[in-house]
Amino acid sequence: MQVCLGATYSWSVYVQPLKTLTGLAQGPVQVPFTVFYFVFPLTMMIAGGFLPRIGPRISAMAGGLLFGGGWLLAGLGSHSFVFTVLGIGCLAGIGAGMAYIVPIAVCIRWFPRSKGLVTGIAVAGFGGGAAMVSQVGGFLTTTLGYTPFQTFYIFGALFLCLVVLAGSVMQFPESAKTTVPLSSLKPAQVMGHANFQLLYLAMFMGLAAGFAVNANLKEIFSGNGQAAEIGITAVSLFALANAAGRVIWGTLFDRFQAAAAIQTNLLCQALVLAAAPFLTGSAWGFQVFALVTGFNYGGVLVLYVSSAARSWGSGHISRVYGWLFTANIPAALSPIAAGVVFDITRDFTPALTGLAVLLAATVVLIRQKSAVINDRIFPLT
Repeated sequence: MQVCLGATYSWSVYVQPLKTLTGLAQGPVQVPFTVFYFVFPLTMMIAGGFLPRIGPRISAMAGGLLFGGGWLLAGLGSHSFVFTVLGIGCLAGIGAGMAYIVPIAVCIRWFPRSKGLVTGIAVAGFGGGAAMVSQVGGFLTTTLGYTPFQTFYIFGALFLCLVVLAGSVMQFPESAKTTVPLSSLKPAQVMGHANFQLLYLAMFMGLAAGFAVNANLKEIFSGNGQAAEIGITAVSLFALANAAGRVIWGTLFDRFQAAAAIQTNLLCQALVLAAAPFLTGSAWGFQVFALVTGFNYGGVLVLYVSSAARSWGSGHISRVYGWLFTANIPAALSPIAAGVVFDITRDFTPALTGLAVLLAATVVLIRQKSAVINDRIFPLT
């Protein structure tokens, strides 16, 4: 399920052919990706509340129908690009939000003594799915000559079948309670706290940097050679490193305080973005760039949920992280912003350098407020 749901990470594979087919510029072509990351976190925040009531099977199967149906609808983009925006952006975003949380919730109940391990594996699947999808999508578009819209049809049918089939066997163990008590925390109580605000800012910056690179990755390569093949390989490397980063950064987090782990992650990403002009001019340097940015981005999806759990307690984490996860929404604007900068300057360096500066500034702020980040607001439960 998670491998299928992570397919949107492969979006940059389709950007260039979509620009050719639709006549749109770099920025507007990123709209489906951006809309997806608006709708997905909003739906997930709501889905976490009704999952215990309707059960994992119904939530997952409904999500699979919507996710696969969204990619099928996107195939009508040959008539109007609006269908692609509605399909991959809206419908698939709703479907992913309903289905994404199911394998995590179910696996935690089946393996209660290995919560971190099963969660890491499930989240890594979402990050790594684009490696497979980008290779297949690249083969269909570059080797077989399929248009992106025809490719969306194929993936839509495949995703619909696989996610619905996987969802049909999702169930909690008999010993698990089917209801979850509602947290007593109020939104204002959490969102008004300096700890949450700092985590939200840092997560937003980490996501914005990752999104800007991921969605535009193929076009960031500025060297000579077979740009299409090099770009597709880079997308796969980014996805694989993203998956590995979620596991490795999670392991490192257990050995450090939250503020130190977050600072290290943001600083590593700032350095590689600042070095982009020296890396992206050659094939090998570009692959290194894709690997390191993907690896650092993978850390974003584990460091902040772990930090929130330390500060707010595991009994409150489903609600706190649901609110924290909405940092995806403003961060999803970064691919469009980076694309617009490219359309104006014909170069991604200004956008990447600007992100590097903002990341570095966030590192300084986190360093100054490390006691707030490390604060145990509620005891762990």
